[in-house]
Amino acid sequence: MSFRLGLTGSIGMGKSTTAAMFADEGCAVWDADAAVHRLYSGAAVPAVGAVFPNAIVDGMVSREALKQIISSDSEALGKLEAIIHPLVRQDRARFARDAEADILVFDIPLLFETGSRGEFDAVICVTVSAEIQQQRVLARGTMTQAQFEMILAKQMPITEKVALSDYVVVTDTVDHARAQVRDVVADIKRRMADA
Repeated sequence: MSFRLGLTGSIGMGKSTTAAMFADEGCAVWDADAAVHRLYSGAAVPAVGAVFPNAIVDGMVSREALKQIISSDSEALGKLEAIIHPLVRQDRARFARDAEADILVFDIPLLFETGSRGEFDAVICVTVSAEIQQQRVLARGTMTQAQFEMILAKQMPITEKVALSDYVVVTDTVDHARAQVRDVVADIKRRMADA
């Protein structure tokens, strides 16, 4: 029986980098954002197209078109989530069934917000100072300060996520984060051996 570890944090905190470190340690990693990308070019297209026909471009769901729809329609995000969240859960269940590793890591940015905590044996939260977080996000060049603040407003405050988590990884430097990931993997393996 595999150990199911939920990995969360807020935008720009280093979730993807931390998830890759778990993969380096031999864990199987499922990524919610990657699942949504897969769904947007496959299973989600008919359902999204039925509700938002303008969001389908070249046979795929266009993230840019969705951004415009969501910014002009206050109910659009809720409708989109009602379509996407069940498909994402199915994708996650398939991964959990088929993955072959002692530790399965599920990279889910909105783990607490979507009420998914109960699906995992433990949750780990990545965190970093607000200053570093903002620098990282704005350095990507993909969003404005206002867009960043809007996303933050929709997410549970990081202090709450940290308080609700079993493990915390501070991603101030790559080496520090990697050392913490190795400690977490070692602790989980001890817990599994004692079970």
